[in-house]
Amino acid sequence: MSLLRRCSRTACGRPAATTLTYVYADQTAVLGPLATYAEPHAYDLCEQHSDRLSAPRGWEVLRLVADDPHAHSSDDLLALADAVREAALPRSVEERGPFEMREVARRGHLRVLRPEE
Repeated sequence: MSLLRRCSRTACGRPAATTLTYVYADQTAVLGPLATYAEPHAYDLCEQHSDRLSAPRGWEVLRLVADDPHAHSSDDLLALADAVREAALPRSVEERGPFEMREVARRGHLRVLRPEE
């Protein structure tokens, strides 16, 4: 079995270069970089077929460029992960803002909150 993914178009044996997905609610065809793994509702296309892709009348083709300067780098993702970890850490009373509330009672999904003193 070959690990190389091929173009989804019939009778095309060229290697896949992009992945096509459809957003039916927005009437948009999204053509982006080759997905990490093949999905049942996505289509892998070779360079030639991705360049010639057209959408049905009334639909828009959104082409995502792989070398997009605004794409998120791994540094951006690591910074986001660090920010989430930092937000989850417990804070001392001095670090809390003036409108911090504390839970004093609970019944089911309802909570009684009082301002911190």
